[in-house]
Amino acid sequence: MSDTRQTIASAHSIVVKIGSSALTSLVDGLDTGRLDLLVDAIETRMRAGSDVVVVSSGAVGAGLAPLGLSSRPRDLATKQAAASVGQLALAHAWGTSFHRYGRTVGQVLLTADDIAKRTNHRNAQRTLDRLRSLHAVAVVNENDTVATTELRFGDNDRLAALVAHLVGADALMLLSDVDGLYDGDPRKGAARFIPEVASPEDLDGVVAGEGGALGTGGMASKLSAARLAADAGVPVLLAAASDAARALSVGDVGTVFAARPTRLSSRKFWVRHAADEQGILHLDAGAVDAVVARRRSLLPAGVVAVTGEFHGGDVVAMHGPDGTTVARGVVAYDAAEVAEMMGRSTRDLPAELRRPLVHADDLVPLVARRIAAADVAATAPGGVAQ
Repeated sequence: MSDTRQTIASAHSIVVKIGSSALTSLVDGLDTGRLDLLVDAIETRMRAGSDVVVVSSGAVGAGLAPLGLSSRPRDLATKQAAASVGQLALAHAWGTSFHRYGRTVGQVLLTADDIAKRTNHRNAQRTLDRLRSLHAVAVVNENDTVATTELRFGDNDRLAALVAHLVGADALMLLSDVDGLYDGDPRKGAARFIPEVASPEDLDGVVAGEGGALGTGGMASKLSAARLAADAGVPVLLAAASDAARALSVGDVGTVFAARPTRLSSRKFWVRHAADEQGILHLDAGAVDAVVARRRSLLPAGVVAVTGEFHGGDVVAMHGPDGTTVARGVVAYDAAEVAEMMGRSTRDLPAELRRPLVHADDLVPLVARRIAAADVAATAPGGVAQ
């Protein structure tokens, strides 16, 4: 067994995401029998000493049959109506099933805004931590009844990855109707099963599909969520919900994704993956080299243009000369102030404006390449940040 599988099998804190297809059907709605089997597997793991947070899809799917709907709605209002019915049924089913073991369930509904805003992010973290300290099982879902097209996680796979970092989980399990990662769609012919993803190179040639009739995910979202969690330092197991008992015990099923060696701090994870970008700082090649390759703070001299209306404390993207996003960070000044400061040496600025635009502690590079020396030499000397 690989080191990653052993880490997941022995993990003390786990986030388990359950896909819509594992809990609901278009004809019968919520399948409490399948949910009970999942709870049995989760309870076994908890009795073995692990702390488990559940991220449950299925609210919309659970609301379809009671409302007489034969397919997942496309319009937002009907979807939210189905979610309002389904969330009640889903929470009741989780509570009833765990009650067989004398466990209390707490429902936590989140929107993208709850993760993107730093204050809400911390509040969600405290709520989940407190539920766990009180020995309740937290069941998390996206709040589809109020989420809009603009404010969405897009699927509960990404939500699960964000929650895994939020609670400091040791492992993430994505359980659905697929038994692991293939380099193509196994339903359409020969496809190679990939048991472990140790590096991005292992994904070369992989073609991932979109979601099915009941969910918004699909392999594309699972792959994206797994890479997000692994990049944050959380190993991932992608497996079929029908294999939940083995996934939650020995972990010898599905596909595992190895985590980066060091976990991102909570603040840097929020900057990199969770926060909304409020604007863009366009950098010259020298500044890109400084913030990406040398992990230095960004100074005004390296900025050539500003896009958007933002304020000090907002998260902004940093684009290189070719338009690629090379980093994200918390900017120290308003957009109007940056526009006045850009391209200037700090020596030429008033004392109160000599702080870095984005301090290295609040900056997360998104690429790992060093700008060519010739490109750096071709830029103005002010492009180097400290």
